[in-house]
Amino acid sequence: MSVPVCVVDASVGVKWFRNEPGSAEARELVSRHILGEIVIAVDALFACEVLRVASRNANAGDVPRVWKDLEALELVTVPLGGELVEAAADVREKFGCTLYDGFSAGLADLLDAPLYSADARVHGRYPRVRMVGA
Repeated sequence: MSVPVCVVDASVGVKWFRNEPGSAEARELVSRHILGEIVIAVDALFACEVLRVASRNANAGDVPRVWKDLEALELVTVPLGGELVEAAADVREKFGCTLYDGFSAGLADLLDAPLYSADARVHGRYPRVRMVGA
């Protein structure tokens, strides 16, 4: 029996470290990942974006803590490559988002997996999206 894979974008990953609408739902995904009920996959840009936003207005010591917490989760991180770039470009063309925002949705397409996002402006029209905190 295989474990279902889901893709999480940075708008959900940030909710793991901040208390805001949707944080409980986002943390539930992490709990399910830790328990082995699901596998969370992310694109290579995910960690940089989560670090940038989660550490905003934080002490310098918070950045390494957030990084260690992310590392400990052992998320499946898919590196940038031709296939993912092409998928992100297709998402950009179909849904009118930026190429940058297309990477998580493109990864969801490649993995035939749902995309969890809290950014309705960017991913609201994407058919695989499951909105968090909305």
